[in-house]
Amino acid sequence: MVKENPFTTSSQEKNTLQVEVFSLSKSTIKRRLHKRKYRGFSKPFINLKNRKARLNFAPKHLKMPAQYWNRILWTVKTKINLYQNMGGSGVVRRRLGAVHDLKHTTSPLLSANVSNGILQTTRFITGGRLVYSQQSDDSSRPVSRYPIPNKKDLPHDIVKKMEEVEKEDGILPNIYKAMAHRPNEFRHFFAHYDCLMNKETGNLSRADKELLIVATSAYNKCPYCVTAHGAQHIIHSKNPILAYQVIINWGLAELNQRERAMVEFALAIAKPENITEIHFKQLEKHGLDREDAWDIAAITAFFAMANRLAYLMDLRPNDEFCMS
Repeated sequence: MVKENPFTTSSQEKNTLQVEVFSLSKSTIKRRLHKRKYRGFSKPFINLKNRKARLNFAPKHLKMPAQYWNRILWTVKTKINLYQNMGGSGVVRRRLGAVHDLKHTTSPLLSANVSNGILQTTRFITGGRLVYSQQSDDSSRPVSRYPIPNKKDLPHDIVKKMEEVEKEDGILPNIYKAMAHRPNEFRHFFAHYDCLMNKETGNLSRADKELLIVATSAYNKCPYCVTAHGAQHIIHSKNPILAYQVIINWGLAELNQRERAMVEFALAIAKPENITEIHFKQLEKHGLDREDAWDIAAITAFFAMANRLAYLMDLRPNDEFCMS
């Protein structure tokens, strides 16, 4: 039976034998198969629809700019079963030592979930790693408790800004949609954001700034900002765990001395504490001057405001940014 159909499971063999011959337990069947040097190997399934979607995905994204791919984390560990749908994971029986024969394997594929369209589904875990994908939000929970304006009803400059962000990043964070409810505040909010996050002077890297936002937002218990900027920190720092640690307990996080000094200063601003010369001297030990201190304080103060607006709006994070 196994020779004729290598996808046969021990339960199927048991049922067949029970009808045709006599009753055997699954463990007995497995022992007999093992004695004949057959072993079961689990493989995920990819159906014809998803195979076509992946083939369509490649040429459409071949010329995407580097900034687009910098926003996506990939894994290439998944092997794909091309033969038959086994309801997700299943068993393929091969003789011992034969499982790695070329005819029994396929090349590793970029593990983008495309079952609802080309890279249009939620993030998922595969091979032990988190994968982010571009998708349209389909959650029943609204983006904000305030109405989201229709694009055609928005001023031209706001539409242009949103399109630029989406083109550069591959997604449009929900904060842009939500803030569009008040166009004038949208303009000032993101002008200030760009001034803080995109300035080219000072000693703070983008990863440093994202770390400060995560720490501040965790202190303020803001679900939107810890989710969105936790994902951003992973992208810019290439460190897949530090943001998690800071969110849970920054005091036990694996921060280096410079990072710890920055976070301590940011939280002193967030609480707030009386800022003294001791605070500045602690930063100076790690090459951060008073202008850098201003940057840390300005980022902390801005996102303390953003955290509270997110609470007001009941702002939902994009699924692309979800970290768990």
